[in-house]
Amino acid sequence: MGFSAIQIILVFVWTFIVAIDQFDLLESLYQPIVSGAVVGAILGDLPTGLVVGGTYQLMTIGNMPVGGAQPPNAVIGGVMAVVFAIASGLDTTAAVGLAVPFALIGQYMVTLLFTVMSPVMSAADKMAEKGDHKGIVRLNYLAMAALGVLFATVCTIGLVGGSAMGEALQAAFDAVPWLMAGLGAAGGMMRFVGFATLLRIMLSNEHWGIYFAGFTMATIIGYIPELAGSALLLIAFVGIALALNDFQTGVALKNAGGNGNGGDDDGI
Repeated sequence: MGFSAIQIILVFVWTFIVAIDQFDLLESLYQPIVSGAVVGAILGDLPTGLVVGGTYQLMTIGNMPVGGAQPPNAVIGGVMAVVFAIASGLDTTAAVGLAVPFALIGQYMVTLLFTVMSPVMSAADKMAEKGDHKGIVRLNYLAMAALGVLFATVCTIGLVGGSAMGEALQAAFDAVPWLMAGLGAAGGMMRFVGFATLLRIMLSNEHWGIYFAGFTMATIIGYIPELAGSALLLIAFVGIALALNDFQTGVALKNAGGNGNGGDDDGI
């Protein structure tokens, strides 16, 4: 599948923006569920962009940088997953699995760029001593522009290359069907890895019952054809209700403990 020059330029511009947004601006545009939809719309397939972006978002939901340990880059990974799905005709899980190496390369590029630009900090310190605030602003703009151009170039090359090798990839997958199955399995597992990482951080021992109850509800509702499409929404409403009840109960207990003697508010 070929793309027009306007589409390629728009993908370059959008990737440039979201690369900066990852560290500045709104810090939300770069999320795969948003970026995937925009890239899908640019490439003429918004539904695929939404599905692939949402799937990749599930993979990254529990990722967070801790010191020098950096997760796969969400900007390049999210964009390339949509590009592979649309340009090469891959299904969602295979596209996500194939995009992960690009996400890892993207994070290595960020680390390399930050390392190369580390001497800029001493230059900024000297400007601060002189009160040269305009120079510090220029350095920040330079750093953001370098990051944006780097990411945009990689994704644009991937877009052009992905559209050019689409038929070759499809022929390879037809000749070696287990390769497509492996990519699909890997991509399918990624979403659960993201949730597992998040649960490992957030889940408390007293909430295991709610977790298993939600899993059971998802399984039961998923087998009801009339409700399967809205299963996640229904379970989310139940979760919100439980969270509100837990919060209100906690506030009530806290207030009761603070009063000590009860009062007119609780009817005693």
